[in-house]
Amino acid sequence: MDAQGRGRAGDIDPADQWVLNPHTGEYELRLTPSAPQSGIPGPRRSAPSPSRVGAPAGRTATPVAPGRGVPPPRRRRGAPPEEPLPGRRGRRPVKQKSKAKKALLWTGGAMAFVLVAAAGGGYLYIRHLNGNITSVSDDGASTGGFQSDKAINILLIGTDKRTGAGNESYGDKNSVGHADTTILLHVSKDRTNATALSIPRDLIVDVPDCETKQEDGSTKVIPGTDDVRFNTSLGQDERTPSCTVRTVTELTGIQADNFMVADFNAVKTLTTAVGGVEICLAKDIDDEDSKLKLSKGTHTISGEQALAFVRTRHSVGFGGDLSRITLQQQFLSALMRKLKSNDTLTDPTKMIKLAEAGTKALTVDSNLDSIGKLKDLGLELGKLNVKNLTFTTVPVVDNPTEKVKATVVLNDATAPTVFDMIKNDVSFTEVKKKASASKSAEAAEEAARLKGTKSAASEVRVRILNGGAAAGSAQAELEYLQNEEGVLKSENAGNADAALSRTTLEYAPDQADQARRLADIMGLSGAQLKPGKSVINSQGLPTMTLTLGKDFKGAGVSFTTATKAPEGVQQSTADKVECAK
Repeated sequence: MDAQGRGRAGDIDPADQWVLNPHTGEYELRLTPSAPQSGIPGPRRSAPSPSRVGAPAGRTATPVAPGRGVPPPRRRRGAPPEEPLPGRRGRRPVKQKSKAKKALLWTGGAMAFVLVAAAGGGYLYIRHLNGNITSVSDDGASTGGFQSDKAINILLIGTDKRTGAGNESYGDKNSVGHADTTILLHVSKDRTNATALSIPRDLIVDVPDCETKQEDGSTKVIPGTDDVRFNTSLGQDERTPSCTVRTVTELTGIQADNFMVADFNAVKTLTTAVGGVEICLAKDIDDEDSKLKLSKGTHTISGEQALAFVRTRHSVGFGGDLSRITLQQQFLSALMRKLKSNDTLTDPTKMIKLAEAGTKALTVDSNLDSIGKLKDLGLELGKLNVKNLTFTTVPVVDNPTEKVKATVVLNDATAPTVFDMIKNDVSFTEVKKKASASKSAEAAEEAARLKGTKSAASEVRVRILNGGAAAGSAQAELEYLQNEEGVLKSENAGNADAALSRTTLEYAPDQADQARRLADIMGLSGAQLKPGKSVINSQGLPTMTLTLGKDFKGAGVSFTTATKAPEGVQQSTADKVECAK
């Protein structure tokens, strides 16, 4: 029986309804009008193709096989059998793993991070899903959108807004929607690894002034406030998600490319769509506040129970927000594993349900406001292996100004290193890098520049130029080198002729030992050392040239980037099953 016959019999197979649209080059799911329709809206129909003009009323053209622009001609009676078309056996199309399904997995997976408020996937073939997506202006706070040839930073925000059926009973039903859960998702440039950095809602920060676009097209600057909880960066004083983006940039030095926001409904709808998420408990939990009651062991949770799980804090860990963050990271890891292994990814009908749930629960910035853009993001994220996805939290300590501990502040000993690792695209997991022969040779040459004898600091002769660093940087670094490191034969030579993105040290061959000493003092890499020629300084002596670029972080701040997280920084990977304690 063909697809039309099954449709009339109420037993249509959606897998047979994939059609290549010759105008867009993409596959679309087309169901016959006579087939029983589900509650999920189907895709809009494309304009009739020439082959359908004049078709008898009430009939539907035979679906086009994937990979073919038109249906095959019928064989004349008595003619010899034809060879099957490539990619087909008889009339049944061969099912192949497609990049589109991979995009769905990872678009759904990435949005799942939206605390838990996970937002879910985009769906390449269902155009009507664009209508599900709500977008708001980024107000110039982001980079303008992710790029395929660069590292990606997505800010994922879960609000505590109680919109949606049944959610008004949770806590403050009149909440304006604060940034209750926030995760900065960094995906490496080579897509081999990613870091999901949780930002505690009770972290004391400075919220900067925020320019926001109003409904009438005008702009309004919302004044910033100092020494307030991070969660007030959204909702408070009518702040929009772009205000949270600006706050994260000021806090970490990392500017998000895009943002996604979801409320309580995202957890309930997405977990229901995937058929539940398996979680593990190391003890019994009976939390009256979150309404979660589960026994020790493994459970599959969805809907209201899933929401209760990610809201629980009094019954796990130390009973605070940091313990809840750990619980949420365990939940998101489980959700990622479910999305990756779930057989719904091979079932078009279930995939539609997942896409519906995700896009309805999602608010994105105006640079990520269509299924096409979400698909592109999904394809980029699809290159990532979850074993190299690390969850960690901004390092914090209790607020020393409080007698009753309610908020936290940055741990100045470890937080800067975590931020620098993300900014410099350093993986928190061991990732085997693939390098070409030419790049390996170049790296070896750069490393060799740092090997060899080093002169004494007092013998280093260098002039310092400002080539893109903040005003006054050359003088500040000069004073540091002279007063703290004993590099007395140094001078401030003013501004460079052109700005540089990276700090460099140029030297003559006979100054290599001086260059190695200064590199050791400043933490310069071999790539920053530029063998060349010396110049004559103000005293008529040959000297090296240190040009401070835009990457200069301040006098005495090392250029060396950490290669692993500081000791004591909490972290876990998405492929590991952990039980809530």
